[in-house]
Amino acid sequence: MHAFDGVSWERVVAAAVVMVVALAIAVVLRLLTGRLLSRAGDTRWAWDDLAARLVRDLAMPVAVLGGAWIAANVLELRRGTLDVSAKVLTAATILVVSLALARLIAGVVGSVASARQGVAANVSIFANITRVVVMGLGVLIMLQSLGISISPLLGALGVGGLAVALALQDTLANLFAGVHVLASKTIEPGDYIKLSTGQEGYVVDINWRNTSIRTLSDNIEVIPNARFSDSILTNYHRPAQDMSLLIQASVAYESDLEHVEKVVVEVGGQVMNEVEGGVKEAEPLVRFHTFAESGIGFTVILRTGEFGDQFRIKHEFVKRLHRRFGEEGIEIPYPRRQLILPAAPDAAASNRAAVPHPAP
Repeated sequence: MHAFDGVSWERVVAAAVVMVVALAIAVVLRLLTGRLLSRAGDTRWAWDDLAARLVRDLAMPVAVLGGAWIAANVLELRRGTLDVSAKVLTAATILVVSLALARLIAGVVGSVASARQGVAANVSIFANITRVVVMGLGVLIMLQSLGISISPLLGALGVGGLAVALALQDTLANLFAGVHVLASKTIEPGDYIKLSTGQEGYVVDINWRNTSIRTLSDNIEVIPNARFSDSILTNYHRPAQDMSLLIQASVAYESDLEHVEKVVVEVGGQVMNEVEGGVKEAEPLVRFHTFAESGIGFTVILRTGEFGDQFRIKHEFVKRLHRRFGEEGIEIPYPRRQLILPAAPDAAASNRAAVPHPAP
């Protein structure tokens, strides 16, 4: 027997009117939530954006699904048909809510992680894992609402998951390595790092499979997370971004070292205060350390704001120190060697040895 047997045309028209009204309400809610989302985007607070997006994601589907449920009741369908309709609409509602919640929770996780790691952070791995977990739970609840037992499914997923884990052990190793790296806060996007394997650059992103770093030549190097976590690395942004810059130099033995130190400190102070990237409150230091073959070696210690600033600071410091040494008459020694030759033999002895002896 047909599901709509016995349904009057008046009820069909009423159900159609209900659906039209529901669609109209959905369109109006779509427009209103669009304005709400635009207004929330103008503020600096991230949480109102997430709330406005949640309302926008739910408003139109819930209005349509609610209208469909009211229309089904207006039609006064048979009990079995009405029960099936209720299950289908409930499953659809659960799916819609799961999608919206997955987007919301992933956004919350991303906002919290960004607040802890800085505006340059890109923690897509946490957002993706959260989205997959919420969607998986939503699908299981949806299947349960349809009357499908999920116990056999969970068992099959367990066995299948073991097989997948064995087949994708490298991928899973990269996944857990990436989670460990981010959770331990050893590195964060934006840090400048150098690996024991030779790769170095700014961390761009850490996703579920690999870590991307941008080199100083603006190239991207992609490193699997498992290899990345096993490498010995130096993080030039920890414990702070500013760092010491050591520059080696030397002066002649005849130089007045007190005067040399005074000149170097003055030049270092000028560079730190005038060149972008210098730490103005830091005091330049000079440390003499070596009696070398050609002169006395020393180290100049400056401070830079971050790793990339050292090249500009060193460039300006070498130019200015060279010019100042020339003005002060301070000699920068060249490599020199003193050669000591053996003394010439006695000339008289040489002459005697040259005179022939008379014959007997």
